[in-house]
Amino acid sequence: MFGFGTQELIIILLIALFIFGGKKLPEIGAGLGKGIKAFKKGLNDTELEEGNAPQGELQKEAKS
Repeated sequence: MFGFGTQELIIILLIALFIFGGKKLPEIGAGLGKGIKAFKKGLNDTELEEGNAPQGELQKEAKS
Protein backbone atom coordinates (compact mmCIF):
# COMPACT_ATOMS: atom_id res chain seq x y z
CA MET A 1 0.00 0.00 0.00
CA PHE A 2 2.24 2.74 -1.32
CA GLY A 3 5.12 1.57 0.83
CA PHE A 4 3.38 2.45 4.09
CA GLY A 5 3.99 0.01 6.90
CA THR A 6 2.07 -0.42 10.11
CA GLN A 7 4.23 2.08 12.00
CA GLU A 8 3.78 4.79 9.37
CA LEU A 9 0.00 4.34 9.31
CA ILE A 10 -0.18 4.54 13.12
CA ILE A 11 1.86 7.75 13.10
CA ILE A 12 -0.39 9.26 10.40
CA LEU A 13 -3.52 8.33 12.37
CA LEU A 14 -2.08 9.83 15.57
CA ILE A 15 -1.24 13.07 13.76
CA ALA A 16 -4.78 13.20 12.30
CA LEU A 17 -6.22 12.56 15.77
CA PHE A 18 -4.09 15.37 17.19
CA ILE A 19 -5.03 17.84 14.44
CA PHE A 20 -8.77 17.14 14.14
CA GLY A 21 -9.64 15.75 17.55
CA GLY A 22 -11.55 12.65 18.53
CA LYS A 23 -15.03 14.02 17.84
CA LYS A 24 -14.27 15.31 14.35
CA LEU A 25 -12.57 12.17 12.93
CA PRO A 26 -15.76 10.05 12.66
CA GLU A 27 -17.48 12.91 10.85
CA ILE A 28 -14.58 13.21 8.42
CA GLY A 29 -14.61 9.44 7.84
CA ALA A 30 -18.34 9.41 7.23
CA GLY A 31 -18.02 12.28 4.78
CA LEU A 32 -15.23 10.53 2.90
CA GLY A 33 -17.25 7.32 2.78
CA LYS A 34 -20.30 9.10 1.38
CA GLY A 35 -18.14 10.90 -1.17
CA ILE A 36 -16.52 7.68 -2.37
CA LYS A 37 -19.91 5.95 -2.55
CA ALA A 38 -21.36 8.81 -4.63
CA PHE A 39 -18.30 8.75 -6.91
CA LYS A 40 -18.66 5.00 -7.53
CA LYS A 41 -22.39 5.40 -8.15
CA GLY A 42 -21.67 8.15 -10.66
CA LEU A 43 -19.16 5.96 -12.47
CA ASN A 44 -21.64 3.09 -12.64
CA ASP A 45 -24.40 5.38 -13.92
CA THR A 46 -22.07 6.69 -16.62
CA GLU A 47 -21.15 3.14 -17.66
CA LEU A 48 -24.84 2.21 -17.87
CA GLU A 49 -25.56 5.22 -20.09
CA GLU A 50 -22.67 4.36 -22.39
CA GLY A 51 -23.54 0.66 -22.49
CA ASN A 52 -20.16 -0.42 -21.08
CA ALA A 53 -21.51 -1.93 -17.87
CA PRO A 54 -20.82 -5.54 -16.95
CA GLN A 55 -23.68 -7.99 -17.54
CA GLY A 56 -24.46 -8.28 -13.82
CA GLU A 57 -25.04 -4.54 -13.59
CA LEU A 58 -27.33 -4.51 -16.62
CA GLN A 59 -29.44 -7.34 -15.20
CA LYS A 60 -29.61 -5.58 -11.84
CA GLU A 61 -30.82 -2.37 -13.50
CA ALA A 62 -33.37 -4.23 -15.62
CA LYS A 63 -34.94 -5.74 -12.49
CA SER A 64 -35.25 -2.34 -10.77
